Formats: sequence, C-alpha cells, structure tokens
Amino acid sequence: MEDNNQVESTVLGHRVEYPQTYDPKILVAVPRRLNRSLYGLDDDALPFVGFDTWHAYELGFLTEKGLPVQAILKIVYPASSPSIVESKSLKLYLNSFNMERIGRTPAEGLRQVTATIAADLSRLLGAKVRVNPFTAFQQQIQYDFTGFMALENEPGMTDIEFDCYTENPSLLQPSGRSGQMLVSTHLLRSNCKITRQPDWGSAFVRIKGRSLPTPESLLRYLVSIRSENHFHEEICEMIYKRLLDAFAPSEMSVSCIYTRRGGIDICPTRASHQHLLPQHLPNPFTMTRKLLRQ
Repeated sequence: MEDNNQVESTVLGHRVEYPQTYDPKILVAVPRRLNRSLYGLDDDALPFVGFDTWHAYELGFLTEKGLPVQAILKIVYPASSPSIVESKSLKLYLNSFNMERIGRTPAEGLRQVTATIAADLSRLLGAKVRVNPFTAFQQQIQYDFTGFMALENEPGMTDIEFDCYTENPSLLQPSGRSGQMLVSTHLLRSNCKITRQPDWGSAFVRIKGRSLPTPESLLRYLVSIRSENHFHEEICEMIYKRLLDAFAPSEMSVSCIYTRRGGIDICPTRASHQHLLPQHLPNPFTMTRKLLRQ
C-alpha cells in the first residue's frame, strides 16, 4: 500500500506549477488492484462491469491565429482498465494545452486536441479511452436515474439515530423481503485519500434478489462513509462489494455522481450485468443532466 500511496501523491497534495506547454508526462496512472485487494476484488474476475465517466469543464487552447477555444470534455473509460488517472494530474495536463496554438479553426483544433487526449489517456491507462468535446449543450440533455427513491426523504428517516461515520458494513441489515429496490441518497460524502478534502455526491443503488436491505440500514451505511478516505471510483466499488457480500443479489448496480472539484467531476458506475448500466452516463456523445452540486 505504501507504494500505491507514493504513486497517488505524485502531484496530489503537493504544490505543482502549471505546465506552460503541452505535457503528457505529468499524467499519473494509479493502479486499481491495490485498493481492490482490500475488498477481495480480483482484477481478473471482477463481479461487475462498469465505466468511469469524467466531465472536465476547463479545456482551453488557441487556434493558430491565437483565438481562444473553450470546451467541456466528457471522458469515459472501462472499469476493467488496469489503472485510473489521478485527478490533479489530469487537471494539470489539460491546462497544459491552454497556450498551445492548434488548428486553423476552432473545429479543427478541437478534433486534434481531442484525438491527442484520447491517445495519451489510452496509452496511460492501458485501455480505450473515449473523449468527446462539447462547446455548448448541443444535444438533448438526458437523465438516467428517474424512479430512484431518495432514502433521506422517506418517512421516519429523521427519527433514526446516526452515530457512525466510519465505513461499517455491519450496519446493513436484511429486511426479510425479496424483490427490487431503486434507491438513492444525495447525502454521499467521503474524503480524498491524499488531501482529506471532502468530496460530496449522490449514490444510486438498484438491487434485486431474494434478500434486500432495510432502507434505514442502507441509509445508515451510506452515511457511515462520511469519514472514509478514498477516491471516487474506490467508494463506488466498496459500496458494490459490501452489498454483494451482504445480500448476494441476482442483479445490482451502483452509480456515484460526485460534485465538481478543481473543474472536474468523476462519476463511476458498476453493475452486475451490462443492461443495468446507465444508458447516457457512459456515452461520451451525450451530455447528461447535472445534479445540484455538479
């Protein structure tokens, strides 16, 4: 774990000068396997499929004539990739384009920059990374999570005693019911593994099987993550594995939609089956509707 921490903190948690010219060498890959081993997850036999979706709101560069071009990037890569990209290194990398002159026109420049970013990230992460720029909300804005019940808004939830803020899977209790639950919470909070800065978000859980958690215990568990120090992708996989171990569902999906920080938001999703993945979130060509804190 010490070696992993050294990789993760290469730039995160340190004062680093912004590069003034295009610099792919600043990108840092963080292996998934070391954190996954904490929860008995094997890279070669993962109990889920999924994607990590990133929205980068601060891409900019110049045309050959010096005209600034700005865009939002949607970056999508599979949960099966050997590594994730460390977020601050991605921010520094994207900002390294700021004063570069690329393309005769904004459209030509965007094509070149997008292709460069996709190639650099694919090479870094050992998987195909799909990247698409948006200069405006050009397509109908879609939403994947209609019908999910917000746990904190259910009757009686304000009467529960919440006193555990360190991740505790023993809080999960069976309801004695079978069937399907589609639930969410907008109270998700965890902390950056390196800087300990708070990360806020929403979690969406779909679980189907012969044993389901009580809504009260599921909310208490999700609240217990409040003081956990992990990256966003790790939080999503931890929730998934804890529910898998506790209830052995026949179908399940977990999506974590985190708030924007440093000009980037990170939205991982994991599912037992391909058809349970959100339709629009992993699609780089569709801009999905934002939640309140995004």
